[in-house]
Amino acid sequence: MENATLVSQKSTLATDNILIVDDTPDNLRLLSKTLIQEGYKVRCAVNGSMALLTIKAKLPDLILLDINMPEMDGFEVCKQLKSSDITKDIPVIFVSALDEMFDKVKAFELGAVDYISKPFQIPEVLSRVTNQLSLQNLKKQLIQKNQLLEIEIINRIAAEAEIRQLNFELEQRVIERTLQLRTEIKERQEIQKELEYLVWNNSLTGLPNRLWLIKKLKNILGKIRIATIILDCNRFKIINDSLGRQAGDVLLQMIAQRLKSQVLTEDLNVYLTHFGEDKFAIVLENIQNDSCAITVSQKIHQILSYAFLIEEREIFITFNIGIVISDLNYSKPDDIFRDADLAIQKAKSSTNHYYQVFDATIKNNTLEILELETDLRIALKNQEFHLNYQPIISFNTGTIVGFETLVRWNHPQKGFISPAKFIPVAEQTNLILSLGMWILQQACQQIRIWQDRLNRQYIDFTVSVNISGKQFEQEDFIEQLDQIIADTGINIKHLKLEITETLLMNNTEIADRIFKQLKARQIQLAIDDFGTGYSSLSYLDRFPVDTLKIDRSFVSRLDEENQASTIVRATLDLAHNLGFNVVAEGVENIRQIEQLKNWGCEFAQGYFYSKPLDRDSAWQFLQENLINTNAIQTKLII
Repeated sequence: MENATLVSQKSTLATDNILIVDDTPDNLRLLSKTLIQEGYKVRCAVNGSMALLTIKAKLPDLILLDINMPEMDGFEVCKQLKSSDITKDIPVIFVSALDEMFDKVKAFELGAVDYISKPFQIPEVLSRVTNQLSLQNLKKQLIQKNQLLEIEIINRIAAEAEIRQLNFELEQRVIERTLQLRTEIKERQEIQKELEYLVWNNSLTGLPNRLWLIKKLKNILGKIRIATIILDCNRFKIINDSLGRQAGDVLLQMIAQRLKSQVLTEDLNVYLTHFGEDKFAIVLENIQNDSCAITVSQKIHQILSYAFLIEEREIFITFNIGIVISDLNYSKPDDIFRDADLAIQKAKSSTNHYYQVFDATIKNNTLEILELETDLRIALKNQEFHLNYQPIISFNTGTIVGFETLVRWNHPQKGFISPAKFIPVAEQTNLILSLGMWILQQACQQIRIWQDRLNRQYIDFTVSVNISGKQFEQEDFIEQLDQIIADTGINIKHLKLEITETLLMNNTEIADRIFKQLKARQIQLAIDDFGTGYSSLSYLDRFPVDTLKIDRSFVSRLDEENQASTIVRATLDLAHNLGFNVVAEGVENIRQIEQLKNWGCEFAQGYFYSKPLDRDSAWQFLQENLINTNAIQTKLII
């Protein structure tokens, strides 16, 4: 009978029913979501009256109670709960923005077990909730044990003949249960200690974590001059994907060990933390100048440049480092992290430095890019862009054989904005997808207009349109292209698509698939800016390309004594052997024309012939060129 009673009472020990009372919906959502994720059952009430009704329906094991609420504040709710025998033992934790000592004293006088100030920290809330529920469980267990002891005493009274034996047994059981309780308490203390460790430390590397760093920075910001160094590991995802998560974890442990052994010294003013999955952070206190942080960064670069041996493989990694020097101008750790991330991004875009010290210039550039992104979105909506067309000329006949389409942007307030400035931003923000399709649509519409005006008198001209790598990677790129061609009704032989050499090398599988579909539609293809990317010639025979465009950086140096001439001649020979024709970009003087023509280059594009023209000027140029050269048909495969 005693065992049955014990089983029944143990089933009531679950302390997972929590009531949150707060008139702020955001607080209710955040707290309830967090606690539910931790395995608790959560109910919510938006005011005191609803809370009392909810408690009456089902008693919670713990109440998180806001103070400032309309009609009935938290103090009154707590007062009513503690005045009832049914609810007086329910633990109440006040969660409030009121942080005056008077309010806290009043809260505890009313019977609250704890007090959490807003804005609260989730780890603090979880820790305090866990503590109170643990204490509540211990109380229930003690009550149950006391009930068992009472049953045993009654049994002893009923069996007077065995009272001495029962007393002895009872004493033994009390000793055993006390030891058991002490063991349980000790185990809980160890678990609590482990949980606290995990809150402030990374379990994989054993280093303090981001939360610890935030707490540390809050304590020292505005008091002393510090340097925060954040290391961002490059290509870590590739290592994880190729060698497996376990290998990635081993690599992080090895990195942490090198940093601990080489960066941490007996100097107590240096702190190393595991900031994120593949990020580490170092804080230097009381630095005298920026060179201290740079010296540490150089040391880090040196010790991490050696190979890591994992699964009998030598793994090399690279880091980018962001450095933030903070005097009294920083008050929030998040501001430091933000600026360090901006510095890291700057270092990634640099070809000379793996580290970058944050300064106002970086922030201004970021704000400028953000502003430019906003302007780009507005420009797309308001159609502020227009297209220019730069003629492409035959060296042999002087006849125009086509145009390259170039997008231009005249900002209503800022005036002309260079494509070199806004195209990279469009690429980064994926706005290039909308912009690229708009360019393709407008170019095809212009092809149709010129096609109709020429009335088949000049059928071999082409209009080249640059295609971004982002567009190329879209699954429905071909479908969008087909739709534009169908909508505009152009003759497909007048359209040529230009892609970059780097795009081919970065997306070889996609390029193979897309190129086959384009060639099936008899759309001409050109490689733009050839020689500026990987400068690898071995892959050219993989793709059905019609034209190579030699980058202007090589053409502009043909007048100098350098290797540009050799490179251009080799490119021409290779292209012709593979059946491609060649366009030289950036042609500006007669000497360049003579050299390129002598070497067999077919076509030229540059300011010597014409700058980029608006559509009306391009049409006029085309007409005048046809009249002057008397060349009605010139075959161009570009």
